[in-house]
Amino acid sequence: MITQMHSLVRKFAALCALAVASTGFAAGVGEPAPDFTLTDIDGNAVTLSALKGKTVVLEWVNPECPFVKKHYDKSGNLPALQKQAMAEGVIWLQINSAAAGKQGDYSEAQVKNWKQQQGVVAAHYFRDTTGKVGNLYDAKTTPHMFVINPEGVLVYNGAIDSIRSANAKDIEKADNYVTAALAAVKAGKTPETTVTVPYGCTVKY
Repeated sequence: MITQMHSLVRKFAALCALAVASTGFAAGVGEPAPDFTLTDIDGNAVTLSALKGKTVVLEWVNPECPFVKKHYDKSGNLPALQKQAMAEGVIWLQINSAAAGKQGDYSEAQVKNWKQQQGVVAAHYFRDTTGKVGNLYDAKTTPHMFVINPEGVLVYNGAIDSIRSANAKDIEKADNYVTAALAAVKAGKTPETTVTVPYGCTVKY
C-alpha cells in the first residue's frame, strides 16, 4: 500500500510539473524574441526588431487590475522601475491586450490621463485589442514581464517579483526579477532566474 501511495505521489508530482511546463510560453527564453509591430496611443508605429542594440522590457498592463494597481497608485513601484531603467538606456514598452470593451481597455485619452496620474514614463503604450502580440508572447497576466537583451534574445519571462499578492507592502520584501534581469544584462551576463510563473489578473483577451 505504501509503495502504491509513493507511486501515486510521484505520478501526481510529474503531472504537476508537466502542467507548469506546459504553460505554453510561446516566446522561448534564450531564443530571439518574436518580432512585432504595434502602433502606440500617439500614432507611432514601433517594430521590436528595429530596437535591436537596446535592452527592451515588455510589460503587460491593465490599469484596472488590483495587481497592477499594487505596483502603480498604491506604491509607485513600476514608474520608479521604468524611470531607473530608461535612465540607463532601456526601452520600456507597455502592452494592453484587453479586447475592445473588456476590463482595462482604455481609450487613448483615458490611457494618457492614467499615465499622467500614475507618473508612467514608459517609452510607448500599445493597445493590442486583437490580442495578436499577447498571444505571440503567451502573455498570461497583468503584469507579465519580459526582458530582451540588446542582441534581441529573450532573457526573462514571468512575474515582476517573488511574492504573489496584491498587497503593496509585500513589494519591499520581494525579490524583483525584472531589476535582477536588467542588472545581469547590463553586466553582460545571463540572469540567474530566467522563467517564473507570472501572477496577477488574467489578460482579458
